[in-house]
Amino acid sequence: MTPAIRSTAGAVVLALAVVAAALFALSFGSVGVGIGEAAAALFGGGDPMHAQIVRELRLPRIVTAILAGSALGMGGVLMQALFRNPMADAWSLGLTAGGQLGVALLVTAAAFSGPAAIAFLQSVEGISITAGAMLGIGLFALIMAALARRVGTVTLLVVGLMLGFTVQGIVSIVIHFANRVGGRVFSGWSDGNFAGVTTADLPMLVVPIAAGVVLALVNAKPLTALLLGETYAKSLGTDVARLRRLTLCAVVLLVAPVTAYCGPVTFVGLIVPHFARAIAGTARIMPLLPLAALSGALLALAADVVVHAPWEQHFLHLNAVLALVGAPVVIGLLILSPAMRGQR
Repeated sequence: MTPAIRSTAGAVVLALAVVAAALFALSFGSVGVGIGEAAAALFGGGDPMHAQIVRELRLPRIVTAILAGSALGMGGVLMQALFRNPMADAWSLGLTAGGQLGVALLVTAAAFSGPAAIAFLQSVEGISITAGAMLGIGLFALIMAALARRVGTVTLLVVGLMLGFTVQGIVSIVIHFANRVGGRVFSGWSDGNFAGVTTADLPMLVVPIAAGVVLALVNAKPLTALLLGETYAKSLGTDVARLRRLTLCAVVLLVAPVTAYCGPVTFVGLIVPHFARAIAGTARIMPLLPLAALSGALLALAADVVVHAPWEQHFLHLNAVLALVGAPVVIGLLILSPAMRGQR
């Protein structure tokens, strides 16, 4: 079976699985709703109370999970190709921590600027936190891109993780000086969560993610050439420096809004590209992007269903569930991947 056929078949199966998982998630929860009734509720039918639960509570969360999983999956593909590092993603290289720092500084600066700044922050909360996350992630992306030219794969990963831990300490200190409003804006970031996004917030997720997808698709072919080395990419007429800048912009547009609204969602961007490559049987970026988007959406949906199951005691968090899947995959990759075994 050729990679094209494998990719198409895999995309069809994954798309059907995402639809099935979404319908199940709409019906599953502390209030049980039949799948047929959940589907009817989307079009205004069914029991009014169930329709309200489905449309106003569950649907925004599920759409957010699909958007976030897709964006993080595609961002992981771009980062692993750009850094030529199978362990690269926004979390492992410290970009997510940069987004957290950007928002922490923003809300604390508003606290020190007085009531007018706080009122402004509350009125444009979605725009402001997205901008803060983009600035932080963009800065850290530039730092890691510059460092990638000087150090090896393992060193880059260790630096990224240490940056993340360092930023966590800085964020704790910064937020200590914020007021209650700033603390509330930032409080949901301690763990990933898709449930905090409302229908009104969704455009702030969709617009930058859509822009990131366009940039990713436009640069997919030259990024594939870069996988074979800068010399080969330049021989095909690729402006490597420009390609790096555009790819980093795409990563920021994909990852920043997810980080801003859903917190530091881990492991999705790290492991999903490997699933996509296994399905496609190729490292070419173009077929990997839709496969990673669908795989990321399915993984995010599945984790969200587990978190929002009607447990008697609710202690599960999204990143804890994702870690149960992601950590064993990462350990296996570190042990078995030829690319990682070659790094001593």
